[in-house]
Amino acid sequence: MYGRRLWTYLSGLRLNTFMALIMRWAGHVARMGEESGVYRVLVGKPEGKRPLGRPRRGWVDNIRTDLQEVGCGYMDWIGLAQDRDRWRTLVSVVMNLRVP
Repeated sequence: MYGRRLWTYLSGLRLNTFMALIMRWAGHVARMGEESGVYRVLVGKPEGKRPLGRPRRGWVDNIRTDLQEVGCGYMDWIGLAQDRDRWRTLVSVVMNLRVP
């Protein structure tokens, strides 16, 4: 899906459903291994000079924020994602989270 169709699909999702989709994807990427290019993009830091102002939030920062909302903020989420059953349970908790 691209453009308007994707935006229509995403705007119809509840926020916690969208968070759960992102966390499911992140668990999949974490299980790929460190040599995968997608994994390096997820957890890597870009080289070179950054622009002035506030540092940009990366994917990992957003995942940590979502885990803090559930109450699992300071755990090793990449290690947790290696166990599919525990990760799936955590994603279902995020999906059922009450978000105003």
